[in-house]
Amino acid sequence: MKKVFLITIFVLFGTVLVAQESGCGVGLIVGEPTGISGKYWLDETRAIDAGLAVGLFGVGTEFSLHTDYLYHINNLIKWKYKLPFYYGFGVRMRFASNSPIKFGVRGVAGVMMYFKKLPIDVFFEVAPSFRLLPTTGLDLDIAIGGRYYLKI
Repeated sequence: MKKVFLITIFVLFGTVLVAQESGCGVGLIVGEPTGISGKYWLDETRAIDAGLAVGLFGVGTEFSLHTDYLYHINNLIKWKYKLPFYYGFGVRMRFASNSPIKFGVRGVAGVMMYFKKLPIDVFFEVAPSFRLLPTTGLDLDIAIGGRYYLKI
């Protein structure tokens, strides 16, 4: 049944599918924070990602917005699927209804898996951040996610 579904998707959307080292991917990120994730490839090793999510483990509900500039190392882990390691840096903002905006810089490191014939990736990442405003402090985001890639 799963193969029939995938074949149907490829037939219907075959003109908008691309490999995971190019184009734009949109999907979900689950963990801290949880929400929508996007990634745009600049070339085969560099990309920009972004997330619009809800931080679930802070004091109250915080909306989170982050963006990162990423570098990918494609041959670090050898396996039958591609498992690039990636790292980078970016910014993060958190918004809550009854507190000032929290702004900080973050580093990110993770591993992603993608398949040669499917326009998806799956990833796990850890992103420590240094909060600069309104007070200084350290935060940690840990999440898993996946994206579906479209041709733009």
